[in-house]
Amino acid sequence: MSSIKITLKDGSVKEFESGVVLLDVAKSISDGFARSVVAGEVDGDKVGLGYKLEKDAQVNFLRFSDEEGKDVFRHTSAHILAQAIKRVYPDAKLAIGPAIESGFYYDVDLEEKITPEDLEKIEAEMKKITKEDHAIERFELPRNEAIELMKKIGEDYKVELIEDLPEDSIISFYKQGDFVDLCKGPHLESTKKVKAFKLLSLAGAYWRGDEKNKMLQRIYGTSFEKKKDLDEYLNMLEEAKKRDHRKLGKELGLFMMSDMGPGFPFFLPRGTELKNKLLQYWREVHRRWGYVEIETPMILNKELWETSGHWYHYKENMYTLEIDNEDYAIKPMNCPGGMLEYKSKMHSYRDFPIRVGEIGRVHRHELSGALHGLMRVRAFTQDDAHIFMLPEQIKDEIKGVATLIDEIYKTFGFKYHVELSTRPEDSMGSDEEWEMAENGLREALEEMGLEYKLNAGDGAFYGPKIDFHLQDCIGRTWQCGTIQLDMQLPQRFDLTYIGKDGEKHRPIMIHRVAFGSIERFIGILIEHFAGKFPTWIAPVQVKVLPISDKFMGYAKDVKDKLFNMGMRVELDNRAEKIGYKIREAQLEKVPYMLIIGEKEVEAGNISVRSRDKGELGSMAMEDFISVIREEEKNRTMNI
Repeated sequence: MSSIKITLKDGSVKEFESGVVLLDVAKSISDGFARSVVAGEVDGDKVGLGYKLEKDAQVNFLRFSDEEGKDVFRHTSAHILAQAIKRVYPDAKLAIGPAIESGFYYDVDLEEKITPEDLEKIEAEMKKITKEDHAIERFELPRNEAIELMKKIGEDYKVELIEDLPEDSIISFYKQGDFVDLCKGPHLESTKKVKAFKLLSLAGAYWRGDEKNKMLQRIYGTSFEKKKDLDEYLNMLEEAKKRDHRKLGKELGLFMMSDMGPGFPFFLPRGTELKNKLLQYWREVHRRWGYVEIETPMILNKELWETSGHWYHYKENMYTLEIDNEDYAIKPMNCPGGMLEYKSKMHSYRDFPIRVGEIGRVHRHELSGALHGLMRVRAFTQDDAHIFMLPEQIKDEIKGVATLIDEIYKTFGFKYHVELSTRPEDSMGSDEEWEMAENGLREALEEMGLEYKLNAGDGAFYGPKIDFHLQDCIGRTWQCGTIQLDMQLPQRFDLTYIGKDGEKHRPIMIHRVAFGSIERFIGILIEHFAGKFPTWIAPVQVKVLPISDKFMGYAKDVKDKLFNMGMRVELDNRAEKIGYKIREAQLEKVPYMLIIGEKEVEAGNISVRSRDKGELGSMAMEDFISVIREEEKNRTMNI
């Protein structure tokens, strides 16, 4: 046999006989290392550890700690779930079962309704399968033989998937014990490695995401290498349930949903106060950073959406209507209206950069099954901004936006990480434009010292982008802020400016959001703070609690004084015992409670109780007002 050279990630080169399997390459490093890896990459392609190396190659090994490694581990977990489902429900037909960010799922077609209690039976069967230590073996068939195999075992959904592939396709399958599943792979070497797993929930899902197709049953689960990590994750989920923004939103009187408008949230008085405080802060920050604010119409003519491309590429997500025998659409995005605002007058190179913000209401049609509180809605407020600039200003403007977003997230106590997405295959624009845009983003991040993950080929069709993924206090990540360079809308709308040479030129444009959807950001804040908002954004900052009606007059004077000074204050004038009122205010998570009794009336002061620190004792009104003002000024956090 001929020898081949294998170059490892650290640059070292090892020689093996042609045909060596990847696992043996790992063992040549050490047995302990081989036990820690779950898959590998050969010349950039993800493969299983049983893959045979026939020629010189670049090899990288994947562990569970790598995102790609988790994907392999959890995809195998999904196959174990599918095998268990077939054992418990032999008549079940399998659809798809991918790994997802936090686990995996499998969609099944089954007449019998699976209940949460049934998950325990399926999970017990999964444990048997892992203990049976089935080798997971890959094999391939021509398309016609693959179809026959799936027909033979009654997997109609798999047949449909294969029939959609070209006739000359070679189809891959994975076998574990007596179970066979259609899959591209790769997978672990054995079912034994998946020991720490949990089935979590059930949901409905249309086949292929099309509401015209049959509704299937989806089983969600997660898995880890170690039980300790699984336990930590399950504890995080329990904490997340307590913080569920839908539950807290109702208890705290922030927002509501109605069957009269599924996916269209109603903000109640307290929720509106919270939203307004966020927008007030947004406007303060953007004014300081040199933005002007505009407002564009919510309904605009079809011609605009044809020019922007949305009519052809996004129409199924748009709400349309007819006015005066012409087609119109409710805007799903603010940008096209912003293009018209830019074109309303001629611009000079001296005007740049032009930073334009818009708190714009947008509407997008989402499938009813995808709706989720404030996190996934059909109407939301987007804190858009568009920056028009010269090519040489790209880097500085990107740095400015990144610094602005950093300031906003740190104000709320969020950590975050950054991802840079580059040119996709179906992009528009020249190589020169893309090179200039990508270099501008990359150099800005590097000059700021911001570490970033590269998502090659994951940019928008019109330009590369930077995404900000913030992390909440229980470790979950949320993609909110984004900076996108757009080289297409300025062309589509024929945006121009007069350059130094007196000729017309095309401006460079940035789309960016910081909050993203205000509604979604509020949902994240509710869960991040568990409803215990810091004083500066709390819908109710102070609750005045008289011990009895005897002290109601003084309590009302205290409330009125605070109210007239702009504070968000409420008076609890119910004929209830003071202990009950305090407990109620605590449940409402109000930052401060002012207890009013005989001593307070006689001394002309107040007794202050903090939600977070307990009893603060007697205090003069002026001193208490100073405490509130200081927290507002410093935007003090409480987590």
